[in-house]
Amino acid sequence: MATSPCLLKSYSSMWDEFENTTLTPVERQVVYQTANFENTCNYCVPWHSLLSCKAGMDALDIEALRQGMPLSNSKHEALRVFTKEVVLQRGKISKGAIDLFLQAGYTAQNVLEVIMGIAIKTMSNYTNSIAGTPLDKQVQQLAWKKPLADG
Repeated sequence: MATSPCLLKSYSSMWDEFENTTLTPVERQVVYQTANFENTCNYCVPWHSLLSCKAGMDALDIEALRQGMPLSNSKHEALRVFTKEVVLQRGKISKGAIDLFLQAGYTAQNVLEVIMGIAIKTMSNYTNSIAGTPLDKQVQQLAWKKPLADG
């Protein structure tokens, strides 16, 4: 990103602003890590595993996110499923998917905040993929490869 000052500045600014959303620190990590998983970012998943721990996320849920599996907290699981759908459907999600997200206790504002989180991760996921960014020593023990889908 450093070779494109505009990209780096935009990414950094959005990262900082995402901290000001109504999503909790754990919820922000659910959004980030779900996008990382779906975009198969071998660089970002280890870092967000560490950041999820620092945000206070349960270790079993951190591992569930790394495996693309359901979370133990039903509200967080609704957030994961909604984020996954937005990523996979490239924003073209059904009213039913939005309704389920809202029924889980989220708001219309949260819908837009999820989009913001996905946009942030899209910038870093794509950049790291194209650049082949090597994993930093600090998170080598958290190295990740996307699990193969069943069947």
